[in-house]
Amino acid sequence: MDHSAAFLGLIDSVHPKVRDVTVEQTRARLLENPSLQLVDVREDNEWSAGHITGASHLGKGVIERDIETRIPDKNAEIILYCGGGFRSVLAADAIQKMGYTNVASMAGGWRGWKAAGAPVE
Repeated sequence: MDHSAAFLGLIDSVHPKVRDVTVEQTRARLLENPSLQLVDVREDNEWSAGHITGASHLGKGVIERDIETRIPDKNAEIILYCGGGFRSVLAADAIQKMGYTNVASMAGGWRGWKAAGAPVE
């Protein structure tokens, strides 16, 4: 998918504030920390078409509104993912501004996860 220059500029402006993890690191963290919150921030229709096994869904459009109810512990380990890794950066930046301290964005997103042959539903 081609992204507009303004969108990519927005990503570039917040990306330095967000920690990235790879698909491999995410898989390792899931094994090491059973309480890790893996959150899909894609749209409802994307989630319905398939998602990472064990993930929960909290779309980017509502994450700021619903995150404190769904994940009240602001120190919880949270890894966000989207289709390719851009929307999850924006969502991670937003929830960090809300006080969440252990947030990462999974680089490569859903496409990277599937390409790695990792488990999906």
